[in-house]
Amino acid sequence: MKKLRLFLSASALAVISLAAPATAKEGVVASIKPIHSLVAAVMQGVGEPQLLVKGADSPHVYSMRPSEARMLEEARLVFWVGPGLEVFLEKPLQSLAGDATVVELAQTPGLTLLAPREGGAFEAHAHGEEEHHAGVDEGHDHHDHDHEHEHETGHEGAPHDGHEDHAHGEADMHLWLDPENARRMTARIAEALAEADPQNAVAYAQNAAALDRRFDALIAETKKKLAAVSGKPFVVFHDAYHYFERRFDIPAAGSITVNPDTQPGARRLGEIRDKIVELGAVCVFSEPQFEPKVVQVVTEGTDARAGVLDPLGAGIEDGPELYFTLVGNMADALSDCLSGA
Repeated sequence: MKKLRLFLSASALAVISLAAPATAKEGVVASIKPIHSLVAAVMQGVGEPQLLVKGADSPHVYSMRPSEARMLEEARLVFWVGPGLEVFLEKPLQSLAGDATVVELAQTPGLTLLAPREGGAFEAHAHGEEEHHAGVDEGHDHHDHDHEHEHETGHEGAPHDGHEDHAHGEADMHLWLDPENARRMTARIAEALAEADPQNAVAYAQNAAALDRRFDALIAETKKKLAAVSGKPFVVFHDAYHYFERRFDIPAAGSITVNPDTQPGARRLGEIRDKIVELGAVCVFSEPQFEPKVVQVVTEGTDARAGVLDPLGAGIEDGPELYFTLVGNMADALSDCLSGA
């Protein structure tokens, strides 16, 4: 009889265990690869988050697959940058992930937020369609302009240091390309995971502390790597690097707003080539989703070399190391091209 009672108790516990709702660590979803990497690093030894936008797909114009819709339906905790970046996620988060805790990392206290650059050597900030060519304003000091439009959020998310909110009410959403922002987002990720999964709070805190030390080393190493090429003019196809440029004092001369899904016409290619010459660019950087032929055409007849910057880690294996590899690869690409290596 005693054995029977023990057997029934064990069976009951098994039923309760099966019926219990999944813990947060079993339903963690991240939107894009850099954010997924930070979440995966905080969760090491506890669980693995799922990733929505894979490969070289753009979060600006992404269309979810049925499997990803199910992922959201089963989610307990979702990390994303915010509606200014992952436009495709705004409605699904309301309709599919209604029971999940959603963490908008753009709202993390203490982030440095920069306004999108517009006009002059930086064309109108837009996604999903090709912009009209803007002329180069040679008398415009972009560095001062950037400073005037920068604001840093305090612990309650309010601007401080005398900076005003951007007139358009928005910020450049490529926040993760400043490792100091990634450091603050990592702390917020660890906090959210601990709230959802208290029994593993110590592990999350320890992982976040280890990452904090790695951010120190990453920033120091990247500054050292780029010091020799700072000040050499370069042009990017998509103005995604403002945070990286300011953190490491390596400002771009300008950007060319090109939609990778639309092949520029002959006239547009000519305008781009003229702009590269006018800016005196040493290098022109595309991204993995651009056809190499486009870069070859716009640099033909100029002194500019061609390079590739990968702000999303499209060509890097998903996981906790991706973020650090991404920043290291960007520093290497800039250093190699601008130094002529």
